[in-house]
Amino acid sequence: MQRTHSLALVSLFGALMAVLGLIPKIDLPLGVPITLQTLGVMLAGCLLGPRLAAQALLLFLAAVALGLPLLSGGRGGFGVFMAPSAGYLLAWPVGAFVTGLVMRALPGGTPARVAGSAFIASALGGLLVVHVFGVIGLMGIAGMSLPQALLGTSIFVPGDLIKCALCAAVCHTVARGLPEWQFGKQRLQ
Repeated sequence: MQRTHSLALVSLFGALMAVLGLIPKIDLPLGVPITLQTLGVMLAGCLLGPRLAAQALLLFLAAVALGLPLLSGGRGGFGVFMAPSAGYLLAWPVGAFVTGLVMRALPGGTPARVAGSAFIASALGGLLVVHVFGVIGLMGIAGMSLPQALLGTSIFVPGDLIKCALCAAVCHTVARGLPEWQFGKQRLQ
């Protein structure tokens, strides 16, 4: 029963990433669009925990690599992993994993504590980790210098902080509505 439950959660969050990809992207000259899909990375980490969150994002990226147009703007195929945004995409499973680890380590209990923990976990995993990989990708693929890549990725930080707040609000709501939810602390097999 636990395996089926885990599989369902992984599939559900893979589908959530696809749904977030339906929201139109905002193209930037940097070659990396603004999308809502990083919110899915944050939510997966906070709600599922490290292992299941990483599996959900790996499932999603495998579907993208196979050519399904699941990225914002209807992009898909192996070519997206050769674009300037590749560092960000490859960071998603790692960011979800780190978000889940941090969420697991931080206090829960009350909905307010869960929300605070979710904001911190999202900022560390869904924002910091994803941007570190993004900067490396911009330097390697787009040929930017470190200062150029840091300046380029800084454009995304205000919006990503808003996504952290949205993730915290969702986790607060889940904590109020489903007080038995463990926010990644459960060990599903």
